[in-house]
Amino acid sequence: MSGGLVSVGAEDHCASYMGDLEETWAEALEFTSEFTPEAFGRLTESLDPTWFEEALLTTGTGTIRRRRLTAERMMWLILGISLLRNWPITEVARRLEIALPGRDGSRTVASSALTQARVRLGPDPMEWLFLRSSEAWANASADQDRWRELALYAVDGTTLRVADSPENRTYFGSHDAGPDRGLSGYPLMRAVVLTAVRSHLLAAAVFGPYGDGERVYAASLWSSVPDRSLVLVDRLYLQADILVPLMTSGTDRHWLTRAKSKTKFALIKRLGAGDDLVEFGVSGAARQKDPALPTHFDARAIRYQRKGFKPEILLTSLTDAKRYPADELRALYHERWEIELGFGEIKTDMLERLETLRSKSPLAVAQEMWGLLVAYNLVRLEMERIGNELRVEPTRISFIAALRSFVEQWLWASDTLTPGAIPKRLATMRDRLRHFVLPPRRPERVFPRAVKIKMSNYSRKRPVKSSSRKPTK
Repeated sequence: MSGGLVSVGAEDHCASYMGDLEETWAEALEFTSEFTPEAFGRLTESLDPTWFEEALLTTGTGTIRRRRLTAERMMWLILGISLLRNWPITEVARRLEIALPGRDGSRTVASSALTQARVRLGPDPMEWLFLRSSEAWANASADQDRWRELALYAVDGTTLRVADSPENRTYFGSHDAGPDRGLSGYPLMRAVVLTAVRSHLLAAAVFGPYGDGERVYAASLWSSVPDRSLVLVDRLYLQADILVPLMTSGTDRHWLTRAKSKTKFALIKRLGAGDDLVEFGVSGAARQKDPALPTHFDARAIRYQRKGFKPEILLTSLTDAKRYPADELRALYHERWEIELGFGEIKTDMLERLETLRSKSPLAVAQEMWGLLVAYNLVRLEMERIGNELRVEPTRISFIAALRSFVEQWLWASDTLTPGAIPKRLATMRDRLRHFVLPPRRPERVFPRAVKIKMSNYSRKRPVKSSSRKPTK
């Protein structure tokens, strides 16, 4: 083998070897799949078992060694710790019977063994599982609830705290509030997601160091946006090198955002009352960085004003005023807030306001984050199913009620381990959730952003750069 080339004979030998290896892995995975915990009930219906096998084979994580903590079962454990937030990982493993029985029949496993098993698994299989499942669930969800033949998505970013360890602090970085306040108390991870607007199902996600710009993360998600779609974005993304690639790298892909106070454009013609066709120029500096950018591009500027608020301008690549009426776009833009509600569901409800991932190394953080996103989608998928049964929007099902019932079924199933009773129990859960259907939203209600509880009077504990720690004043 030289220079990336393989001879014909060597190629046949490699193909034969890889075929034998995959067959051996498949046999090992078939063995471990027999021990898939019945506690996962409806999860095993939503998560195709072959996805776990494909995740391990594709990422090269599968092993022919029969361990008590197999790679497949560790993937289930990562999902478990995402839903059972306040439980120690050893208790989650015990309750869900993650470890295969030992020689004495015991399923007890040490915390260090779980840590080593997580290291062996790594983040790649969980990332593959998220990408595969989100593609199947979120895109199907957006496809069944289109607006004027366009699937609706939203993109936005947020931050999450991670455990304060030297490794996390070095990799993820911190927010520096200046000489008076210093570094943030915890390392921060920046995350950007692509969401199916009307179901909150996540279609794609990217996360990493806090110091990397949100717009850079967002641009990497455009390849996940399907054709014939409209993406609602924050005005932070209003620049040519972000929005033009979204339009030009696919078929019939569009964006909708709000103008900044200093946004400048040239009028081309009037399309209607408060509806103009305009032209944006692309700076020479931007085209120097990306020669593929045009010298200019067209958009629509739609003016509107809500009662009690100042006038605003919406900007969109949907330039056909007859096909895409301005009044509908004015109403549609406010659905961008759905992605903020999704962030609240993850950070406030699933992470229980702590907003801190428990893992202490960057790879373990990534593994936990992918598991959290898969678990969130599982809850949201069940909410969509319940909404379809009741003929209401998924956003009218209480997320907190669904999450609590979901966790309750896990714990109940892990105690009983009676597969035949699980469908009946799930039917009971859906019936109970009928009582948690939220009333229709009232668009006339206004809640301006405000801080309700002031900061604590205690001094904040800051990272200490030197080895000698001094008491906080």
